[in-house]
Amino acid sequence: MDIDAVESRIAELERRISTVAEVSAREKLYVGVDLGTAYIVVVVVNGSGEPVACALEFAQVVRDGLVVDYVGATQIVRRLVGQLQERLGRELEDAAIAVPPGTGVRECATHRHVVEGAGLNVISILDEPTAANAVLNVENGVIVDIGGGTTGLSILENGKVTYVADEPTGGTHLTLVLAGNYGVSFEEAEKIKKDPARQREVFTVVKPVIEKMASIINSHIRGRNVSDIYLVGGTCCLKDMETIIAKETGKPVCKPSNPFLVTPLGIALNCVKKD
Repeated sequence: MDIDAVESRIAELERRISTVAEVSAREKLYVGVDLGTAYIVVVVVNGSGEPVACALEFAQVVRDGLVVDYVGATQIVRRLVGQLQERLGRELEDAAIAVPPGTGVRECATHRHVVEGAGLNVISILDEPTAANAVLNVENGVIVDIGGGTTGLSILENGKVTYVADEPTGGTHLTLVLAGNYGVSFEEAEKIKKDPARQREVFTVVKPVIEKMASIINSHIRGRNVSDIYLVGGTCCLKDMETIIAKETGKPVCKPSNPFLVTPLGIALNCVKKD
């Protein structure tokens, strides 16, 4: 993996949250929709895979990787797509989506219907860690996507996915531990978790949950040829989280400076590849 190239692409996507790139009237655009437990993210790239626009919104319409509020999810995706179309002055058509590894056919269909309800044509559905590899370009190792509701992983050998798994432990569980520790609401605990000034304090409180995530990773890579671990997903934004994963697994761990946007960008890139 070329970490400098990854950081450059993610930095470009970060810029596209506030400003859109210039696109021609005939240039085909591709969309990636990430229906996360905490955020819904919509990314637009051009045919070369360069980010041209991005929009996101906090949402609690997905739980443990499953859509629990179909109407709310559809409304949010429709709103974000509308914002991007207005900013770009273009209609958006084709999209890709991603789901946690092992998601059933019915649940995949629900994700697809949400995005189609926003007026997009879904041309690709894949699992989240595999989507992230469109950005990371890992040949050998395990990509671990720790989102709000689940910890998903894909083991790659010679650039091919050989194993996928998913467990219902993620950022929501960190928030619940914080809420119980401080005696505050879930919403207030979310604010504490995201406060950069309290990261060290938060880390101490939620360390046992991170150790559990590491044990999940260990249980799936044991006996397999895994040399390195690559962390993505919003929960991995917690400072020094990678040190616990490395200590508990005994494996080198790589984490981009902004792991939150890796999977959404990868989903959009897979839309290009599918087309």
